[in-house]
Amino acid sequence: MQPEWFYKGTGTAAIAPGDALISPDFALDGSEEPEIAGIYLIGPDGIPCRIGFALANEFSDHVTERINYLFLAHSKLRPASFGPEILVGELPQDIRGTSRILRDGVVVWEKPFLSGEENMSHSIANLEYHHFKYRLFCQPGDLHVHMFGTATLSFADEVRVEQGDVIEIEAPSSDWHCAIRSGEMTHMRRR
Repeated sequence: MQPEWFYKGTGTAAIAPGDALISPDFALDGSEEPEIAGIYLIGPDGIPCRIGFALANEFSDHVTERINYLFLAHSKLRPASFGPEILVGELPQDIRGTSRILRDGVVVWEKPFLSGEENMSHSIANLEYHHFKYRLFCQPGDLHVHMFGTATLSFADEVRVEQGDVIEIEAPSSDWHCAIRSGEMTHMRRR
């Protein structure tokens, strides 16, 4: 079965770990989504090559998403952060991590998340097949970052991320240790 997926943009929304997550002035929310990201480079022959995997924060607007399911794609058009480390090789089958929000250096929300194929609805191979079957996504030289999702987010626990909050996502394991600090959440204001 083909998975649902959402286009997050051309890379202009990608921010470095630790940099500010800037929400547009029309955003109704800005919340973390801890994810595993697949990193791919499209070869000169148009064939995708997986470089590896990284932790990611697919920052989203969950209030907009709840207004109408058709707004889900719009809610994803927000900045995202991934890395700084890339795991080269196969993704561990069972990944257990933690997502937390710090406010003034104090943890205000923390919850574990699961990923890896043992905890996913689709296999990595199925996700890759259905995305790269489109020629549009196989342009030589393009770099792709695919976020595979988890089911953990503070919004589901009625916690609102506030300006100045810091989001941390980590997934230590015997196979892989990686952490991402997404930086402060801020809102863009029109001048």
